[in-house]
Amino acid sequence: MIFIAEIGMNYNGNFSLCYEMIKQAKLAGANIAKFQLGWRDGPNEINQLDKKKVKKIIEWCNYYEIEPMFSIISDKAYGIIKKFNISKYKIASRSLKYDFELVKKIIDQNKKKNIIISLGMWNKKTLPFTHKNIEYLWCVSKYPTFNEDLKKFPKKFSKEKFTGYSDHTIGIETCLLAISRGAKIIEKHFSLDKSDTTIRDHALSATPHEFRTMVDIGIEISKKIKLGI
Repeated sequence: MIFIAEIGMNYNGNFSLCYEMIKQAKLAGANIAKFQLGWRDGPNEINQLDKKKVKKIIEWCNYYEIEPMFSIISDKAYGIIKKFNISKYKIASRSLKYDFELVKKIIDQNKKKNIIISLGMWNKKTLPFTHKNIEYLWCVSKYPTFNEDLKKFPKKFSKEKFTGYSDHTIGIETCLLAISRGAKIIEKHFSLDKSDTTIRDHALSATPHEFRTMVDIGIEISKKIKLGI
């Protein structure tokens, strides 16, 4: 099982908070701390991650022994992140829809790197790529996602189609449902304060306690599946 704590922009542009969130994500059982690179990064916006700040995030992740990962949302973002030796790239579903050429370039230039792609905005029946280094996450690009939005939720997750699930629901129950159906990767937004209104993602995030609960129960479910129960 891989659990991704999607810190995203929930650090509210506060780099001290960013450091604490990486620490808390590790303590909550996350394998990966994920950020968004190239989104809402204009003048006076909340997510201005330049090369210096990305380097610091990677250093903090290495210190706490949690893997860093970034969604690459622009050419500028790709130019920054490819200077660093990290093992995984994340592709957001909006990039598939609005910047397919960038996605294709990233994939063509990184055939040995693990690339994880969310499919929330991908409305075609076939997968966008068939490369063996790519893993796909089933997703609904609605914030928050409600039960009525989950009617096409996979009955079974598998390496051949959806390896895992990227969640935008309130609570952890849908993530646990995905694990019970075979998901091997869970991405869940992460916040230290769900009442924070700076960014909409706080409300649909898991707190450290909720994330830890999800990890502990999810691992036990996964073990039982492996035993054939």
